[in-house]
Amino acid sequence: MAVHSKHPASAPPAPPVREKTGHLLLRGWCIFVLFQALSGVAWVHALGGVVAAAVGFASAVVSVVLWLIVRPPFQWRRLPWILLGYVAWATASLLWSAWSDVTAVTLLLLYVSTVQALFVGAVLTWRELVRAVASALKWVVALSLLFELAVSVLVRGPLLPGFVIPAEPADDPIVYWSRDNLFDDGRIQGIMGNANLLAPVALLAVIVFAIRLASGAPRRVPLWLWIAASVFLFVRASSATAYVAAAAVIVVLVTVLLMRTAQRPGARTKYYIAYAVVGFGGLLALWLLRDALFTALGRSSDLTGRERIWQAVLERTAERPVTGWGFATPWAPWDPAFDRWIIDHGQTVLQAHNMWVDVSMQLGIVGVVLLALVYAAFLWRSWFFAIDRPRWDLRADRPYSPVTLLPTLIGAIVLVQGLAESTPLLLWGWLFVAMLGAKIKQSPHVGVGPAEQSAAIERGEPTKQDA
Repeated sequence: MAVHSKHPASAPPAPPVREKTGHLLLRGWCIFVLFQALSGVAWVHALGGVVAAAVGFASAVVSVVLWLIVRPPFQWRRLPWILLGYVAWATASLLWSAWSDVTAVTLLLLYVSTVQALFVGAVLTWRELVRAVASALKWVVALSLLFELAVSVLVRGPLLPGFVIPAEPADDPIVYWSRDNLFDDGRIQGIMGNANLLAPVALLAVIVFAIRLASGAPRRVPLWLWIAASVFLFVRASSATAYVAAAAVIVVLVTVLLMRTAQRPGARTKYYIAYAVVGFGGLLALWLLRDALFTALGRSSDLTGRERIWQAVLERTAERPVTGWGFATPWAPWDPAFDRWIIDHGQTVLQAHNMWVDVSMQLGIVGVVLLALVYAAFLWRSWFFAIDRPRWDLRADRPYSPVTLLPTLIGAIVLVQGLAESTPLLLWGWLFVAMLGAKIKQSPHVGVGPAEQSAAIERGEPTKQDA
């Protein structure tokens, strides 16, 4: 008969570690916050601008309250100070803004996005962060497919914002929330109501789901199905900017993986040279062959009228080149300064379709320099976060984590997108740059450090310094 020893060699059997309810709820809230940013203008189309803004502001208040209750380890000295400097300069523009009401309202949106970014990065570990982003993206992908399917099967025609079925065809399909293109060869727009917003999110979903697979996540078959659904949305959105972003992501990914193979000092030099040649060569080829490339993609060589928009914005920039006219991201169509200022497809344009041109008008040369420093700092940290082997002591053989690829690949997406869109200045683009930039400064090693270990302790898991 077996008898338990009074001095066992191992711990007695115990049930598997389960996450505490409070932490599960916290992570669920973070998923909602990320979904809110990734779905973007879907909230405006569904609920209206006022209600959507109220939901966004209320969610920021909830996040602040949760932050104060949870009180995760946070090094205030390691805040993303350059990014906060840009926010401070945008706030200062209230003093000279030509559209002070617009500046005040859009500053509130900037504050909400920034606070939410810092909150999510502070309360989740790196692995939890990727899991939360993946969950939020699943909601965006699933709802986009279901939305387009419902429009095609139930409505059987275009749908306007507010779930309004048009009595007669619109003068321009740009006003539709969905164009009922799921079962034909047209571009689909998802819950965002804009193919150019859907495509980069679908590309991000492919990246995040692939990182989950590489990290050894369970339920791998469903992850492959999510990748297939994301690729379908990406292809059917047919965004020229997103195609260029996908090419940039591939170049960055290949270069990072090659960098990781370097075994001695100076071995990375040849890869840097090849990376620069491919990058600059690709940009030069894109510019010289833009007529043929954009014609093949069904676009005009002037980036579908964007050059005309840039010219008008730069003319206004020239009148106040240093400090700009005042922060306004996005442009408010109800303000006389923007109402019918630039018309495209019969609609008032709400952005410059280039984040650098947009910022030059709003915040002048000072704002452009600050934004350039924000992205330079983010790209610098995310690049070495991806290519450097994790090391904080004498041990130099720790394996790379697939999670470290996420920031630098997102940097490739937002930088390319920023050449033809202003959306990296708001919504998920700004939130992810702020969130990941701050996270790298707070936790430069995946699974190591106070911010990473505190969440593990909350879940009841043992900490592993050598993981």
